Amino acid sequence: MACCRSCLCCQCCCGDAETRTPEELTILGETREEEDEILPRKDYESLDYDRCTNEPYMEVLEGLDNKKAKKYEAVKWMLVFAIGVSIGVVGLFVDFFVRLFTQLKFSVVGKSVEECSEKGCLALSLLELLAFNMTFIFIASVLVLIEPVAAGSGIPEIKSYLNGVKIPGIVRLRTFMCKVVGVLFAVAGGLFVGKEGPMIHSGAIVGAGLPQFQSITFKKIQFHFPYFRSDRDKRDFVSAGAAAGVAAAFGAPIGGTLFSLEEGSSFWNQALTWKVLFCSMSATFTLNFFRSGINYNKWGSFQLPGLLNFGEFKCSDGDKACHLWTAVDLAFFVLMGIVGGLLGAFFNCINKRLARYRMKNVHPKARGVRVVESLLVSMVTTVVIFVASMTLGECRDLSAPTTHNATVLDSGGVDVNSTIRQFFCSNKSYNDMATLFFNPQEVAIHQLFHQEATFSPVTLSLFFVLYFLLSCWTYGVSVPSGLFVPSLLCGASLGRLVANVLKINLGMHIYSGTFALIGAAAFLGGVVRMTISLTVILIESTNEITYGLPIMITLMVAKWTGDFFNKGIYDIHILLKGVPLLEWETEVEMDKLTASDIMEPNLTYVYPHTRVQSLVSILRTTVHHAFPVVTENRDNEREFMKGNILISNNIRYKKTSVLTRAGEQRRRCQSMKSYPSSELRNVCDDQAAVEPTEEGQDILQQMLERRHMPYPNLYPDQSPSEDWTMEERFRPLTFHGLILRSQLVNLLIRGVCYAENQSSASQPRLSFGEMTEDYPRFPDIHDLDLALLNPRMIVDVTPYMHPSPYTVSPNTHVSQVFNLFRTMGLRHLPVVNAVGEVGDSTTSVLSHDIYA
Repeated sequence: MACCRSCLCCQCCCGDAETRTPEELTILGETREEEDEILPRKDYESLDYDRCTNEPYMEVLEGLDNKKAKKYEAVKWMLVFAIGVSIGVVGLFVDFFVRLFTQLKFSVVGKSVEECSEKGCLALSLLELLAFNMTFIFIASVLVLIEPVAAGSGIPEIKSYLNGVKIPGIVRLRTFMCKVVGVLFAVAGGLFVGKEGPMIHSGAIVGAGLPQFQSITFKKIQFHFPYFRSDRDKRDFVSAGAAAGVAAAFGAPIGGTLFSLEEGSSFWNQALTWKVLFCSMSATFTLNFFRSGINYNKWGSFQLPGLLNFGEFKCSDGDKACHLWTAVDLAFFVLMGIVGGLLGAFFNCINKRLARYRMKNVHPKARGVRVVESLLVSMVTTVVIFVASMTLGECRDLSAPTTHNATVLDSGGVDVNSTIRQFFCSNKSYNDMATLFFNPQEVAIHQLFHQEATFSPVTLSLFFVLYFLLSCWTYGVSVPSGLFVPSLLCGASLGRLVANVLKINLGMHIYSGTFALIGAAAFLGGVVRMTISLTVILIESTNEITYGLPIMITLMVAKWTGDFFNKGIYDIHILLKGVPLLEWETEVEMDKLTASDIMEPNLTYVYPHTRVQSLVSILRTTVHHAFPVVTENRDNEREFMKGNILISNNIRYKKTSVLTRAGEQRRRCQSMKSYPSSELRNVCDDQAAVEPTEEGQDILQQMLERRHMPYPNLYPDQSPSEDWTMEERFRPLTFHGLILRSQLVNLLIRGVCYAENQSSASQPRLSFGEMTEDYPRFPDIHDLDLALLNPRMIVDVTPYMHPSPYTVSPNTHVSQVFNLFRTMGLRHLPVVNAVGEVGDSTTSVLSHDIYA
């Protein structure tokens, strides 16, 4: 489980640099680029989704009235709308240039094939196709070299981000530019990849960057916009952007919302649902508006809702015996779901082995090797497409009825019947294999869905095998690539093959397009293992609600079958990258454990008042992202208060933080008297507030300090050491809150401290805007100029710590701890005993991070 045993203390390594671990090299600032490429990255961080209710935040909250709150909410809705419109424009850009380059390539090569089929110069046509494809793939692969995170679909990374794990560079502007431009060249280059997956990643980047009004890539692009500068707000916008990416890709706004909820977000709030749906609708109708106007020259007609649309499934008007599907067909759909799950599991198994091979043998080498691999895949794919189309296709008669409808249009508004290829066939026939291979993938899907009796079983079988192997090899190369469309096309060919067998061999009267659709859903479900969101996406793409039941049954069966062997393709790649993803539920064996069994007891903590030299030492020698703020429980506190001002400040803070019953009763009475109700005001009138005596305070302290262990006379400005004895390490500490690493570094860089001969009230105060000004790239401790700081100065961290984080007791079951982590989006979870002590042998801190 990702949240167990993760507060790790790092020791300095004095040996040779070659024997140091990647983590130690990161701490010492000696990380090598080649080492990062060999091993899965371990510098993932968790998002701080829990609000830090420190004093600067509360000051902002106190100044927020209803008018400002409504203004804040209105700005958020405007940004959500802007994100949706922007994603629609991005989809339009990708779709326009993909179609432009693809039409240019197929028109030139198709004309050359027709001419060379008579002259005998087909080798020249093959060279032309190779030149087009390898040039496009070279550009796409070079863009990935500029930003390696842009490779693949990006769905595993975005799923991890929405789960609460921050992956370096995943939502940067440079990643967005490489992703968008790279995917259009990858698709136009003839690789078996789709543009729908990268659209989800691109949408997430737009959602993350647009509300920030600044860019790390272009540092001059920066506006003073103090809102939404937290991981909580940023993750919500990323959720909306990812959902809008799905909506733009498939024309499925509801499916996009469910995708963000089902596949991505670990923690969800009800107010976010409406914003995500609104963003998805904005993206869908923006793309629909422009594509309908450009393709049909009818602006405002809204006829092309997404980049991929399956068209209208409809029986011909003259065939009264035709039905889209019947109850008898459900049995075949279940069997197709089982086959789809088996094939999906086999696909994932092969791709996992290929991914491991690439990590061990391709990624460690020079980056140019990745480009060579991409070009090799492109060359093999091009040769297979060309040879299969020329030699393995069958000539089919054009005189047969070709469609159920008079006219069937593909997702770009082109008549499906006009996309057939006649390579090596007479004027009244066409090549069925070339019709599938020498067309864009979306057109091929429409051919399988809506053409009637045009593909032989042999052609469909060969096409499925070739497409299965090549798409499996392709997913993972260093180009931006999606998996939705290749999986749909591969499954559609399998479903169409089943329909041909049932119609020809068994003489059943069925609708072939339905079986092609179910086959596509079965194979895609077996690969990605999505259920709710994928069902709605396919229903919205077909615009046929009657397909809801068969699609849902097929996806469920495919998922259950595939889960028996392995995980979905995105989960597999998440595991290969070493991302600490929180699953939906814990394993059954985990219920036998408690929080005390999985916590990290070796704490690194700070005191409410700590010297600068101690903070610098802690920050430079550990990789933790948060530190408990504690005070020690001492028997002779009065003597300590007389000897040292620093210890005195810490002890006073602890005493003021401990609530006595009398003090709590006085606070309640004062709160009740502030209400206008006379009954509430009179509740405390007869209750005399008795001030506790010094003796009473001592008794209370003795009750709290129930454990008295021998410990050295240690000053609070000394850093915790690995050389402590067991008594020193596990002496009782009173927990007061959590302080983040970024907050401590910010305080040190801005010089927030006071001298030992001064009061802590003289310490400079930072506002909430100053605390979040550097988000999301907070300064590092190694950027601190120690010459500008007096190491004997004291920092009061209490105004900036989180005073009320979620905590659990040592006896809390792991399943409860897990649910708290996942549902509340926590990054750290202190384990505190019944009297508020942290740091003894049964209490510590849990963390979602690899490094807390």
